Amino acid sequence: MPEITIATPADRDAVVETLVAAFVEDPVLRHLFPGEDTYPRYAAAFFGNLFDKRVHRASVWTIGRGASVARWDLPAEPQAAGQQSPHGDPASRYPADVLARVQGYDDAVHAALPTYPFWYLGVLGTHPDSAGRGWGRAVMRAGLERAAADGLPAILATSNPANVELYRRAGWEVVGSLPEPVPTWIMQQPRR
Repeated sequence: MPEITIATPADRDAVVETLVAAFVEDPVLRHLFPGEDTYPRYAAAFFGNLFDKRVHRASVWTIGRGASVARWDLPAEPQAAGQQSPHGDPASRYPADVLARVQGYDDAVHAALPTYPFWYLGVLGTHPDSAGRGWGRAVMRAGLERAAADGLPAILATSNPANVELYRRAGWEVVGSLPEPVPTWIMQQPRR
């Protein structure tokens, strides 16, 4: 298995490419960016913005030169999807309807998250060309180990029903759900 590394700004293009490809059928991303012709551009701006805000916090792990990515928020540092990126204002990349969907979903998820400190797995994705190798679980484990070292639980939100069972097999438990704007499950990996 390739080495798990903490992402650097040099990994940005590979990470964004992986996440755009990995989430092409994801219910949330398709809710946010439903247009087939605009999905690649809007999803790339979205994932690039998320990467830019976390890369200097040493909370983005990769494996296989960005073929699998786990992007985590540190405790007490939640970041809204619409915040400023060093690569420009994300609001300028979306029309008003898209920006409203992004902000609405982000607000709904953040309102459903616990108020106690936790590590948040915001994005876990593997490029389809590297799927089935166990890299997603391996790269996720790096953040889980940091959460365990801090004595804190880990939290995630998923809108993909198939992922709920995958996460359960990895030790996550459903602790809540959102019916809209997209059905979403809030899951927790207990403190270890």
